[in-house]
Amino acid sequence: MKKAVVLLSGGLDSATVLAIARKQGFDCYCLSLDYHQRHIAELHAANNVAIAMDASVHKTAQLDLSLFGGSALTDNAIDVPESETTGIPVTYVPARNTIMLSLALAWAEVLEAQDIFIGVNALDYSGYPDCRGEYVKAFQDMANLATKSAVEGKTITIHAPLIDMTKAEIVTLGTTFGVDYAMTVSCYQADSQGEACGLCDSCRLRRGGFLAAGLPDPTRYKMHLGK
Repeated sequence: MKKAVVLLSGGLDSATVLAIARKQGFDCYCLSLDYHQRHIAELHAANNVAIAMDASVHKTAQLDLSLFGGSALTDNAIDVPESETTGIPVTYVPARNTIMLSLALAWAEVLEAQDIFIGVNALDYSGYPDCRGEYVKAFQDMANLATKSAVEGKTITIHAPLIDMTKAEIVTLGTTFGVDYAMTVSCYQADSQGEACGLCDSCRLRRGGFLAAGLPDPTRYKMHLGK
């Protein structure tokens, strides 16, 4: 089996990507990042997902991005918006995907893996600039200039299989692959038990995806949201 590094946040999208990578026959090495995010429950979810989906290895890298702040997810002085906003929201974490992909790239070189999977999405997402297809391509181009393995002929492919999918399409696909979305945590301000607020942008996108797909939403919310 070919090895692949799969970025695993513990949320809905990354769990689906892990299922896709396994379906494609990859031996999956999962990487999470503890960046001192507000929603730390997602890291517990990532561990549960990796175990349930038979990842070969799951590692969690430590990097304290709260040193810089600048995001509602890394600075407790900035509130997570609970209503729709315009422009790039304050939940954007500067350079997060670049950092995570760089760590995945380093591990891939050590593993002699040529494939990296990431769950970015350019349709039902929050407008983050590092979730676009052109960003993924640019990183792949850089990876194949910057690594010993690529210079020696073993080029790197960055897989972003969800990039052009709606949230409804994502949950439908993951459900057919047997993903247990009850294990995942997407909320930006989930409590220590993984219960979601139901109000933040990530909760709205997730809930809307299940509704549009006509599938039951297994998310545990702190409040009753109705149908």
